[in-house]
Amino acid sequence: MRSCQQNFKPNNKNMKKKNPSPAIGLSLPVVVFVVFLILKLTNLVKWSWWWITSPLWIVVALVVVLAVISFCVIAFRAKKH
Repeated sequence: MRSCQQNFKPNNKNMKKKNPSPAIGLSLPVVVFVVFLILKLTNLVKWSWWWITSPLWIVVALVVVLAVISFCVIAFRAKKH
C-alpha cells in the first residue's frame, strides 16, 4: 500500500498563488452608522439626524480636508522651484 505522500507530485499549477479577493466587509464608519440608525429608529436616543449620519460624512470631510492640504503643499512647493 502506498502512502499519500508518495502519490503527491507537486507541479506549478498547485503552487500558484491565488489572487487576493477584495474586501467585502463593512467599514467601521458604516457599522457605527447602522448602530446609530438602529438606536434612533428604536427611540433609544433622541439625537439629531446630523449625528446619526456623522460617521459617514465626517470620514468624507476628513478626506476632503486632507486632499486640500495636500494640494496646497504641492502647489506651494511647485512655486518655490
